[in-house]
Amino acid sequence: MNGTKSHRYDVIIVGAGISGINAAYRLQDQLPGFSYAILEARDDLGGTWDLFKYPGIRSDSDLFTFGFQFNPWNRDNPIAEGSAIKEYVRDTAHKYGIDEHILFRHRLSAADWSTAENTWSLSVDSEGKEQTFTARYVIFGTGYYNYKEPLKADIPGLDNFQGQIVHPQFWPEDLQYKDKKVVIIGSGATAVTLLPNLADQAARVTMLQRSPTYILSLPNRTSSRWLSYLMPASMYCRLQRVIWIYTSRIFFLFCQRFPNFSRWLLKLNVRKQLPSHIPYDPHFKPRYNPWDQRLCVCPDGDLFRSLRKGKADVKTDTIKEVTKNGITLNSGETLDADIIITATGLRLQIAGGSALSVDGSKIDIGDKYLWNGVMLQDLPNASFVIGYTNASWTLGADATAQFVCRLLKKLESRKLIAATPRLKEKDAATLQARRLLNLNSTYVSIAERALPKAADRGPWQPRDHYLKDLRFAQGGDIDTGLEFVQGPSLRLRPKMS
Repeated sequence: MNGTKSHRYDVIIVGAGISGINAAYRLQDQLPGFSYAILEARDDLGGTWDLFKYPGIRSDSDLFTFGFQFNPWNRDNPIAEGSAIKEYVRDTAHKYGIDEHILFRHRLSAADWSTAENTWSLSVDSEGKEQTFTARYVIFGTGYYNYKEPLKADIPGLDNFQGQIVHPQFWPEDLQYKDKKVVIIGSGATAVTLLPNLADQAARVTMLQRSPTYILSLPNRTSSRWLSYLMPASMYCRLQRVIWIYTSRIFFLFCQRFPNFSRWLLKLNVRKQLPSHIPYDPHFKPRYNPWDQRLCVCPDGDLFRSLRKGKADVKTDTIKEVTKNGITLNSGETLDADIIITATGLRLQIAGGSALSVDGSKIDIGDKYLWNGVMLQDLPNASFVIGYTNASWTLGADATAQFVCRLLKKLESRKLIAATPRLKEKDAATLQARRLLNLNSTYVSIAERALPKAADRGPWQPRDHYLKDLRFAQGGDIDTGLEFVQGPSLRLRPKMS
């Protein structure tokens, strides 16, 4: 890779979102002598929370566990809007001096590992100019969304529509929906968020779904606030985090162990909030068991409140054709629309879409297994931050960051310079494939070929839960399945004081 300028770091982190900021903190806290930089393709930090701008954008995980362990979320609302989360990420980066390491408008296009030099050479586009960065280790904190291209939905006749078509990933800042008839196609977290936030101003908002999703209404305030008056703030924040980690895990396991009873409980939660003219079946009765797909959290029941007010409704049907003025359903019903919002899911990808190679030979991510949910088979000195589908993303990000720090310490203490996950041929023949992300959602199924593979046994099993992964990160077996290379020095250059 030819570049006009060379930049050498011990570790390069790709992405300045939740994952990247968390990894940077762990790195500078546990390995203060290591130099690092964060490459961020966008103009600002925040990742997802800088990209998505649609009304009401929020986390569907509680901020006590979605927030950073080292800088806890200190507000009372577990579910927060995107702007508050981005502010929290920015404040955290500034508080710990992480923002000084971020290089904005630096998009990674390709990364090649040199076996001869035991280093990564990264081709980076910086405002139209190619630069070369060199690193001993790379952490891909890019999440698993394609920021450039959304998942395209197969909607017959969509081009016929003469109104405005909007995908939530690219929400126009000047979109005028006041007194307009809006149809949201989709039933996931984005649609559930958009409906109540648009209904306040729109003439009518309809959520059109092919099949319903489980929705859980929760009060958007902590029930243990009284404890804050009895203990120091730092202890209270840690306690909140522990409570949410364990209760969320117990709830997930309960749903998996008792699916029918869980269905009944979730049904009770929904039915008591529905207006009389909207039946539970078919609009809120999913065809799958709880947690086969991710649950949608509805803070303070805002979606149901909008339905009761009468300015919003739900239709469960399939689309026959989009016309110039609306949507014709296969039932024969017609929905008039001024705006159609295609909240049909996101396109998944790994490593931000950058091309990965070893000694110039391309690595096909979809052909490789993921070692302990962290490192890719046959790819040296690289980790991928992948969170959980049944818990907060940041928990998985932190387990990954702590593993990387422990691995780098072990490499340095053993006078090693590289570690590569290897799968023996005899083992590969007997492995049974498992889905990396344990969901049957459409967008996950479509993207399966673009994601790394997982298997039925370690060290290639998909991640299970935070407490298990944290134990592995801090003291688990990191020799099995890894091939090591000796070298003179793990560090490329000392950290500047």
